[in-house]
Amino acid sequence: MEITANAIIFFFLTLFTFNLVIPFCSAQHHSTVPLSEIQALTSFKRSVFSDPFGVLDGWDESTPSAPCDWRGVVCYNRRVFELRLPRLQLGGRLTDRLCELRELRKLSLHSNNFNGSIPDALSQCTLLRAVYFQYNSFTGNLPASVFNLTNLQILNVAHNYLSGKIAAVIQPSLRYIDLSSNDFSGEMPSNFSADSQLRLINFSYNRFSGEVPASIGNFQHLQYLWLDSNQLYGTLPSAIANCYSLIHLSVEDNMLKGLLPGSIVAVPNLQVLALSRNGLSGPVPETVFCKPSGNKTASLKIVELGFNEFTGVIKPRNNGSCFAAPAMEVLDLHENHIHGGFPSWLTSFTTLKILDISGNFFTGSLPVEIGNLLNLQELRVANNSLSGSVPSQLLQCRSLKVIDFEGNRFSGNLPVFLTQIKTLKSLSLAGNLFSGSIPVGFGNISGLGTLNLSGNNLTGTVPEDILRLGNLSILNLSHNKFSGQIPNGVSDLSSLVVLNLSACGFSGKIPGNIGSLMKLTSLDLSKQQLSGELPIELFGLPNLQIVALNENKLSGDIPEGFSSLVGLQYLNLSCNVFTGQIPETFGFLHSLMVLSLSYNRISGMVPSELGNCSQLQVIQLRSNRLIGNVTADFSRLSRLKELDLGSNKLNGEIPEEISNCSLMITLLLDGNRLTGNIPDSFSKMSNLKYLNLSRNNLEGEIPSGL
Repeated sequence: MEITANAIIFFFLTLFTFNLVIPFCSAQHHSTVPLSEIQALTSFKRSVFSDPFGVLDGWDESTPSAPCDWRGVVCYNRRVFELRLPRLQLGGRLTDRLCELRELRKLSLHSNNFNGSIPDALSQCTLLRAVYFQYNSFTGNLPASVFNLTNLQILNVAHNYLSGKIAAVIQPSLRYIDLSSNDFSGEMPSNFSADSQLRLINFSYNRFSGEVPASIGNFQHLQYLWLDSNQLYGTLPSAIANCYSLIHLSVEDNMLKGLLPGSIVAVPNLQVLALSRNGLSGPVPETVFCKPSGNKTASLKIVELGFNEFTGVIKPRNNGSCFAAPAMEVLDLHENHIHGGFPSWLTSFTTLKILDISGNFFTGSLPVEIGNLLNLQELRVANNSLSGSVPSQLLQCRSLKVIDFEGNRFSGNLPVFLTQIKTLKSLSLAGNLFSGSIPVGFGNISGLGTLNLSGNNLTGTVPEDILRLGNLSILNLSHNKFSGQIPNGVSDLSSLVVLNLSACGFSGKIPGNIGSLMKLTSLDLSKQQLSGELPIELFGLPNLQIVALNENKLSGDIPEGFSSLVGLQYLNLSCNVFTGQIPETFGFLHSLMVLSLSYNRISGMVPSELGNCSQLQVIQLRSNRLIGNVTADFSRLSRLKELDLGSNKLNGEIPEEISNCSLMITLLLDGNRLTGNIPDSFSKMSNLKYLNLSRNNLEGEIPSGL
């Protein structure tokens, strides 16, 4: 919710600051300003070590109206009232002498590169009303004395590196406090004055712990409350329902448990409720979906309750005491434990734009009334147990951009009517029971960016019109039963980033024109009947990170061309008939994390240069014809978790240095010709779970620690 929070905060401050500074802007500047204030500002200038735009170059005591004619300085009645220098890339530390600006009302230094601590002396500027320090690099504690400023109305120190606890009493004058995106810890601040005027609280993205204080319920004027991404636990206090002015409540990504109090949701002005990624349980209360009869103007617009443990949703009664919420636009219930049939009464919420019930236990069919949601833009029902056919009434939802039906039990032919929803950007029907061929017409959805039809029983060939989708970035047709060869036209998908045709039933050679997909990062053609040598054009794709060609009939020497793919992270050529040696130049693949060449006919020695691939986590070279020693250079791979060299012809002793791979979980050296002792140092490999040294010529005792 951070993007939403920033937008709201900006709007809120724009209005509030406008009212705050109007009395000063019309004032005349005068030249006679106390020398102490001029010296305080020159001290500030000296403490700035970086001023790339020369903003402070004009800060000269000899100017006619110094300092009132200096950039960023606002005076009133011969005193410095404001210091405003935001977004200027200024770097340095704040001088303690700022405290000599005794008439200072506003201090705005946000979006710069200031560091060090916030000076405690700032509390001597007793008339300060607004402090904007967000988006800098301040460290240390937030001085408790800042909270003694009885006129302070706005305090924003978001997006710094501040730490420590907040134990001070918060003055009743404060209307806006933003401590988000720092490293504050301890219990959440709760020492607020009983007559607090707070409108906005943002404590998100810190390490606050403990329970959400019930005292928040005393804030009659509070409109926005963000507590996301902390370590808060316990229940959500029902006292929050006393915050009658509350518009936005967000406590995502914490450890809250228990029920969601229906009284909180019934707050008359509440529009946004965001409680995702907690442990809330029980049913989603009726008040989420309806409002008391006395409140027919305001209603929840955004409800985000994903990644909790809710077990059901309570249907609104629509009687004299409760009527359906008329304005809901977003309902997110994904990844909960909700059972039962699809709640068809949700189709009466015709203002819905986003509906996400994925990752639950819904059963039955999708109701034909789904077509009533004329404003729907995203429909996500993935990973449930929905079945039957997809209702054609979806065609009435003319604004649909995202359809995600993955991981259900929908059956029959792929719905042809989906090809008529021209607004679609993403379509996933993966992991269902669809059969038959892919209908012609998807190529008419010119804006389609993602098409995922994997994991069905589709047959036939890939329609040519799909290969004309110029905006398609993800194409996944894997795990189907197509026939023939990989279509040559795939090269026309110029925007393609991910291509997954794994286990599709294709045969023949990999087309060379696949090398024209210059944006491709992931290529998976595994588990098919592909044969022949790899096309040289493949090694000219500059952005490739994932290459999976395993379980085919590909042949030829292991191509050295992979060495030119400097961003390569995953390379799987296992279960083919590759020959030759592992190229030494693979040592230049510094981003490589997984190298799997098992079950081929590779010969020669394992190149020691692989020890240069510092990111390697998995090396699988089993069942080849490798000879020579196990290289000690593997010990330089500090991230290595799996090393499988089994069923080769390796000889010599096992190098003790292998034990330096402290993260190693699996070490398989079985079926070789290794000699000597098992290194005693293996007993120090605390993460090792799977060790196979069988079918070798080892001798001596097994180390006692194994």
